[in-house]
Amino acid sequence: MKNQKTLIAIIVTLIMVAACKTNQKEPLQVSENWIIDSQEDWTRSITNQNHIKIVDGNLRPTDSVASFKSTFKKFSKKQALSSIAVSQSPEWLNWKPVSNIGPSNLADAPVALQLGKGDYWMFGRYNGSQKNEKFKAEVATLEGFEIPLKTTPFKNQYDAPGGLKSSLGGYHAWQSKDMVNWVHHGPVSESFSKWVTSAEYVDGKLYLYYDFPNDQDPHLYIDEDLTDGVPGKNMGMAFNDPTHGSDCAIIRDLEGDFHLIVEDWSPINASTHAWDSPLAVHAVSADGKGGFKTLVPPVDERTKPTGEFAEYVHPHWHAEAPDRFPAKVAKEDVPQHRVKKGDKKAYAKYEIHEPEQNAYGDWASISIGGQYYLFADFDPANGHGRKDMSVAWFTSDDINKQFTFCGNIGQGHPDPDIMYAEGKFYLVTQMNTDYISDGPWVETVEVRAGVDTTNDGESDEWSDWKVVKEQYNIIEGFSKQIERTPAQLDLSGLPEGYGFQFEVRIIDVTQNESKPIIDKIVVEF
Repeated sequence: MKNQKTLIAIIVTLIMVAACKTNQKEPLQVSENWIIDSQEDWTRSITNQNHIKIVDGNLRPTDSVASFKSTFKKFSKKQALSSIAVSQSPEWLNWKPVSNIGPSNLADAPVALQLGKGDYWMFGRYNGSQKNEKFKAEVATLEGFEIPLKTTPFKNQYDAPGGLKSSLGGYHAWQSKDMVNWVHHGPVSESFSKWVTSAEYVDGKLYLYYDFPNDQDPHLYIDEDLTDGVPGKNMGMAFNDPTHGSDCAIIRDLEGDFHLIVEDWSPINASTHAWDSPLAVHAVSADGKGGFKTLVPPVDERTKPTGEFAEYVHPHWHAEAPDRFPAKVAKEDVPQHRVKKGDKKAYAKYEIHEPEQNAYGDWASISIGGQYYLFADFDPANGHGRKDMSVAWFTSDDINKQFTFCGNIGQGHPDPDIMYAEGKFYLVTQMNTDYISDGPWVETVEVRAGVDTTNDGESDEWSDWKVVKEQYNIIEGFSKQIERTPAQLDLSGLPEGYGFQFEVRIIDVTQNESKPIIDKIVVEF
């Protein structure tokens, strides 16, 4: 019995020793991608650094030139390094202010849409006040347009046959091949549908959304010919918004579903906040014509509800749609909205929130490699009118999740839209200033990698330093979905080795507040 107990003890001891050896950290035998993404990842993956700080899981330069070297990743058997991909923060602060983009006589809130490479459109009201009565139109030609054209009194603008038709009191269409010269094709909406908010393009058809009445319920035209100077088929109401506000954005995801982003005025007196709100509605539809289902709010910056309610007047609702919006007698003058005591106007009800709230609205949207952005008016809580307003934007890696505030730029009431064209992103507004960006990527980032070919724990061969940057391109069939090619260094030319490390050098060459902030690095074997 004693010998049997001794044998059992020996066996248990051997098992425990084997388990301890198994738990010891040995060089990796199977190559797995090396992913640095979180605060903890960055802290344990950097061995040397200069002018770098790790904040909220990002690597931020603290000077115009910064660098870091990674720790050493070892393997028990030789492995081949494939590539290093660098991702930056999606906050997108590198915007350059420029003079107004698009036709000089485009008025009101611009709507911008690319239909493919070299096929760019802008929609707005036609401002004919600049016309010179002595001007005589002449026959003209313009590269890329095989249609009759005539000169106009407006710089870099020509009239196509549709553009010679009389205005109907709504929006018009302009087309460009280069974002410099514009061809006017005439009306795309009418007087009752003049509150155009957003557009998409699907299978050769323009989906043009407008509010009716103003700031209510997105309606829809579907237009199969943008060049004939005639509005398309009026499909009527697309979304019966349970709140007030509209000023919607529309964007299709890569599965083809239509996403509406709509203002929700239920928590604010929108009339004193540039007709904007801290709350937005998100609704989705398979075809964009109707059947929209409401989802989680994409933006929600409400303060504390008080449980108290109040009303404010809207100057257009009863005047434009009296059957749907019955009137009440105005109890006082509202000069900023041209309302006098005794006028019959429709009212909106809202819940009072405290303290004062930031307000956003007139939404626009674009997606870059699955990273969604919402652009909007920004009326700050303690602002004092248009002089304190600006363009703001939010972002999310999933359109079905809540968006995060990124930043704001400019001064004035923007009513923005966003379009990718000619290799750049154009942020257009109804102000005197628009904005251009090369994209969210901020230059300059250089990368190199080292390999240990002799298994001595040192990198004995390094790749050359290479600049990496993201690339962007149009996705065929989608106007607002942009392809993103990662900032990636091909390292397949390096020899196999027992260990690897890399270095990153950051040189801030920007002239604005943007910085090359590293969000994530993926090393592939």
